[in-house]
Amino acid sequence: MDVETNFPFPLYLVVSEQDCIHLPWLKVAEEAILGGVDIIQLREKKTDHREFLKKAMALKEITDHYQIPLVINDAVEIATSIDAWGVHVGQNDMPPSQIQERYGTRLNIGWSIESLLQLDSPEIKHVQHLGVSPVFRTKTKTDTITEWGILGIQQLRLLTALPLIAIGNINESNIAEVQLAGASSMAVVSAICHSTNPREVALVLKKKIKNNLL
Repeated sequence: MDVETNFPFPLYLVVSEQDCIHLPWLKVAEEAILGGVDIIQLREKKTDHREFLKKAMALKEITDHYQIPLVINDAVEIATSIDAWGVHVGQNDMPPSQIQERYGTRLNIGWSIESLLQLDSPEIKHVQHLGVSPVFRTKTKTDTITEWGILGIQQLRLLTALPLIAIGNINESNIAEVQLAGASSMAVVSAICHSTNPREVALVLKKKIKNNLL
């Protein structure tokens, strides 16, 4: 399986209003797209359903305008109601099998894995891509078990043909190494959301990725 063909979105932004400390979060998302972000996930862990839906609809207008896939974290009903490209769930969220049973193939399903043993889970056959989290420890994601590191990505790449979305303290200094280890997509949070110039950061990160492909 050609993972790049199956997940042709190498620069992945995970955004929330809380993480955007210098600019309005929708401005960050749009600027990041203009800088080269290929796909965006909306992750809002500390908001109610109504507010999450409102934010998802606002972001969907932007991603639709630029023809960028939108992924919703955890909230499957919101993802389907706004016709999002996909949903991303963790081990304690709605299982991929249940999502597929309810909604068929309407959503591309991403699933976070915390150990190599989970590759043997029956849920794997209902998943389109895997979240490898965290690659490196990060303050934005504290409810995880394994710090995968570069060796962890390399191991996973040998064991599965599913696209691997690497996330966790990925930035300009290590994004190329993460990609070379076998990640199909590099997801960033702080590197873009904490920046005063998210477009420029996205440009630099995308250039690092493209240089690896030469």
